[in-house]
Amino acid sequence: MVVSSTNPHNKEIAIRRRISSIFNKREDDFSSLREYNDYLEEVEDMTFNLIDGIDVSAIEEKIAKYQEENAEQIMINRARKAEELAAALAASKGQPALTDNDGATNPNSQAGFGAVPQGQYAPTFGGQPRPTGMAPQPLPLGGGDMLGFAGDDKESKRLREEREARAGGWSTEISRKRAHEEAFGSLWVC
Repeated sequence: MVVSSTNPHNKEIAIRRRISSIFNKREDDFSSLREYNDYLEEVEDMTFNLIDGIDVSAIEEKIAKYQEENAEQIMINRARKAEELAAALAASKGQPALTDNDGATNPNSQAGFGAVPQGQYAPTFGGQPRPTGMAPQPLPLGGGDMLGFAGDDKESKRLREEREARAGGWSTEISRKRAHEEAFGSLWVC
């Protein structure tokens, strides 16, 4: 597959995504760190040559041969990555990871294949989670409404805003000093 794009950055991203979905072995798939590093170096060399258009036909043949010989391992690694993404997503939402023993939905079980709770993300083989259903929208930091917390009076709102500004590194002294420097810097002495 030859990627033609006017933007070289988009071309590189497309090539790297494609190569990483095919050459998806991990360190634990190798008997030594040296073998793994050699594998990574070979993959990066092919990626670099594809991006720069160097010997593309030979590299495409090599990729097709690797894909044919390692199709099962590629699919196993994609499934493992999808399971890890699902587990990480469940952990980020405070839910326990599901296993074969749970009797619940497991990405490897035939009964639960494709079944995802409403509002959750279903991992795809492409590596990016796909939304399923209507997930609740995240609340803004600090909670409450956009104009402030319910029941806040003006003084507590002012104090909270000052603390937030100081936490971000802003202070009235810095603003005042900058305003003076800008004002005096714009004066011309003739």
